[in-house]
Amino acid sequence: MSDPRYTPVDAARVPRFAGIATFMRTRAHDIADDLDVALVGVPFDMGVNYRPGARQGPAQVREVSRVIRRVHPTLGIKPFDICNVADVGDAPVNPVDLMKSIDMIEAFFARIHAVGAVPIAIGGDHTVPLPVLRAIARETPVGIVQFDAHADTLDELVGTRFNHATTFRRGVEEGLIDPRRTIQIGLRGSRFGDDDFQWGLDQGMRCITIDEYEDLGRTAVIEEMLAVTGDGPVYVSFDIDALDPAYAIGTGVPEAGGLSVRDCQVMIRALRGKHLVGADICEVAPALDPSGHTALNAANLMFELLCVIADSVASRKQGA
Repeated sequence: MSDPRYTPVDAARVPRFAGIATFMRTRAHDIADDLDVALVGVPFDMGVNYRPGARQGPAQVREVSRVIRRVHPTLGIKPFDICNVADVGDAPVNPVDLMKSIDMIEAFFARIHAVGAVPIAIGGDHTVPLPVLRAIARETPVGIVQFDAHADTLDELVGTRFNHATTFRRGVEEGLIDPRRTIQIGLRGSRFGDDDFQWGLDQGMRCITIDEYEDLGRTAVIEEMLAVTGDGPVYVSFDIDALDPAYAIGTGVPEAGGLSVRDCQVMIRALRGKHLVGADICEVAPALDPSGHTALNAANLMFELLCVIADSVASRKQGA
């Protein structure tokens, strides 16, 4: 059971519009030894090559996540009852130095990892998973479930090797990611060239385009996701542009013809029982969606991730 000191604000007692915004109205808390799941903002978007603005993502997701309640409607998981969950604030960044920011983000997540807590990050652009994985996966490479319109396995983009289009290639090269336990879901859109995601295929990644997703169907894709990731540690990375722009126009590189929120909810729920070691949702750019619709969907997907991760953490604690 969780410590009452970590109990989130109860929306049945305190109006949702009241108080300072935190992720899902959890307690703002320092990184501590008794923390099980750390909710983290990463206000960084120096790795984008088109439309910036994801540095404001964490703030807006915190605000709209006031709508989230405490019990999963389908799985019945009560994440705040089985784990100590807290908003530990934002990872530090240097707004004029990309490489220094990456180091600072890594150091912050290393502190979370050192106390044994599992991080769920809200970016920020999709460079963010690299420093997170450097902090938590140096000892044991992880399998990846990546929801994304883009493979993000280029070697370079506009002459740079560290940006939101190279993250997962760097992760494999650095020994953080096991490509044979990695699955990318929802790839689509026009490409820079014929080899945009060929590198991942060559490394053993399972790359599912949106066309193949439709051909296979959601149930078959879930079966592949579970088979590919296996029994080892798994990290989930969700680029919000995996969603169709009808659900997520507030992102730097929206691509027509994407996944539905419903399909993504069901796929995340299917990860229950996996050894989950972290997750992120990236590329929410509030200025590109004044309605807040994109951030609201991100907040709901964050709750889906929290539920299956809290269940995974609680199961490991019981088995210890």
